[in-house]
Amino acid sequence: MPSDNQYTPESITPEEVAHSPGPLLLEFGTNWCGICKAAQPDIKAAMESYPGVEHVKIEDGKGRRLGRTFGVKLWPTLIFLKDGQEITRLVRPDHREDIETALAQI
Repeated sequence: MPSDNQYTPESITPEEVAHSPGPLLLEFGTNWCGICKAAQPDIKAAMESYPGVEHVKIEDGKGRRLGRTFGVKLWPTLIFLKDGQEITRLVRPDHREDIETALAQI
């Protein structure tokens, strides 16, 4: 499962998410989204304290199956999962502390 600075289309399937062991952060957005770009420093800073959490950036858009599975409507949407189950989510996060709080739950 790729994880880097770019959002990639459908890099993980709903089935893989459902069977993923341990903590997982799914980040839905697009590479051209200004709000997504603005959120990156806070997301990156929060993730530094949680190196054991897998972070997958997924390019979302019309007809993208995984985004629809999770009901994503605004970008970025961060979905925090543990053992394939959604624990919490943040939509358009703008504070590192909020992201860290969510990460601590998984």
